[in-house]
Amino acid sequence: MTFCSPLFKAAVVLIGYSCLSLLPGFISTASAQNNPPRKKVIVQNTKPVGFKDNSAKGAPKSNSLNPALFQRKDPSELDLESASSLDYRVIQGCLRRNFNEDNLPSSIGIDNRQFSEFFKNQTKTFFDRMRGDCIPYAAAFGSRNRFNSLSIMNGPIQDSKTEVWTFTPSAFGGFLVQQDYLKNESANLTEIRIPLRDVLYDPRKVGDKLPVELVWELNSIIKQIYPEDNNSLENTNSVVRLIVDFGDRERWAQIWATEIIDPINKEVFASAYWVDRGDIPGGFFTGSGESLERSFWTNPLSYRRISRGVGMVRAGSSKRSKNNTPVAQAAPTQQRYRAHMGIDYSAPVGTPIFSVANGKVAHLGWSGAFGNLIILEHPGGYHTYYAHLSNYNTELAEGNEVRRGLEIGYVGSTGRSTGPHLHFELRKNGIYVDPYGIKTQLDLWSMRDNESGQLTREILLLGSPLKNN
Repeated sequence: MTFCSPLFKAAVVLIGYSCLSLLPGFISTASAQNNPPRKKVIVQNTKPVGFKDNSAKGAPKSNSLNPALFQRKDPSELDLESASSLDYRVIQGCLRRNFNEDNLPSSIGIDNRQFSEFFKNQTKTFFDRMRGDCIPYAAAFGSRNRFNSLSIMNGPIQDSKTEVWTFTPSAFGGFLVQQDYLKNESANLTEIRIPLRDVLYDPRKVGDKLPVELVWELNSIIKQIYPEDNNSLENTNSVVRLIVDFGDRERWAQIWATEIIDPINKEVFASAYWVDRGDIPGGFFTGSGESLERSFWTNPLSYRRISRGVGMVRAGSSKRSKNNTPVAQAAPTQQRYRAHMGIDYSAPVGTPIFSVANGKVAHLGWSGAFGNLIILEHPGGYHTYYAHLSNYNTELAEGNEVRRGLEIGYVGSTGRSTGPHLHFELRKNGIYVDPYGIKTQLDLWSMRDNESGQLTREILLLGSPLKNN
């Protein structure tokens, strides 16, 4: 695959990025004429890229009196057993071609005779358009090795002729097949390559290439997928390869695929893909099917130190003298405790706070013990709380839709606070959730059966070409 041909150098100049490469098939000569490339994004005003103002649509000016936003409910009422299977896994590779290509499902471990017959009947013409010496595939399995999805591509070549077929079980019995073409997916997508060491240690350089909210998101992704068994990758020529949609006034900017790769031998050390979901917020999953979302939903600060978690905390303390020695008391008293729902992140006043997911501003203002408080409403009955703030993003207002990674406020010590910190809460249907709880497993953090096909198809369409098995 060539990334620096003269055809694409012209596009690089037009877009204005100093370090940009374009995936063949993502921007062609014709599409560049009909859809002029985007200019470099310089984020000075967060409003166009970070949130949408819905005040003109009749959004309520204040939800401060909505008791549901402040009502305390017992966490024991929350059923966490309805989450999807934790046994979800993905396998991928490029199967060497042979005379029995229609036996591919059984060759990669899909033990389902009914599906094998369906696959054989549907792919009679697909293999006539194969290119190269192997068949790229990505297959997903659920608990007890249940078949969830299979995506295959017509050869390890990514261009306007690339097609991916995705097979999934039907909810009504039988199976479904979806056909996708890279030329149709590429209209709004751009490939960018950034040195890994810049992503890890120099966000200013990354900010020259991405909107500010994507910088925060990218840094969070890379910190999670960075291989722990190789601590020296940042000292090599390793790069982060991104497939990005820069968005417009109608849709958010979005990272769709992320890889840490060796640009010389094309080895992929780690990868992650965005899965869009309608009824709950979308999420990132690795190429092996592992969810990255729990970390995102507990990462509202770029600098963070957890000082206190969910549980019982002391309501008072023993009185002490000026020299810090305990003051004698007439008789021992019973220590009182109060419930502390939420996570406290210690940080200096003014430290930026980011929205952990796409949502809408449900509350912005003073709220008693919370002090300055922002409440974001997210799809699926979720709310996140950001309390004790010193200030807000001055452009935010109740009713605004915000994107994950938007800078929404700043650490403070307002309300009932003993020092500078962010008090952060996650609630589902008004009930407190401990995001660090061992048994906490939300639908946000699991791949659901009907979403599996989207992940496997993106692995093939947007990931680097797979090598022979």
